[in-house]
Amino acid sequence: MPNFEKNGIKNLFFAHTYPMIKPSKNIADVKRLVNDCRAQRVAVRVNLGRNKSISYSGILSGIYPALFTVKPDEEGFLGKTSYSYSDLLCGNVKIKKLENKEA
Repeated sequence: MPNFEKNGIKNLFFAHTYPMIKPSKNIADVKRLVNDCRAQRVAVRVNLGRNKSISYSGILSGIYPALFTVKPDEEGFLGKTSYSYSDLLCGNVKIKKLENKEA
């Protein structure tokens, strides 16, 4: 971290930003989370911006190197069902594993 001195006064240019950085998840953690939900029922919440969101439930049907897919329970669902791992990492998409009702 650069430490600049001017006229005997220390100026820590980026010092105020370092304590604010929190340890966060990375893509590998997100992929592990999605892989744990493979072929399971999940609740999906997609943030569309401007206080708009879509929520639905479905089955996490496919896991690929760059994205994953969710097959919605509703027949006439007209929405995007494939999401990238960065969507989860940024918080634009949230998934939550649902309990199986087979018991």
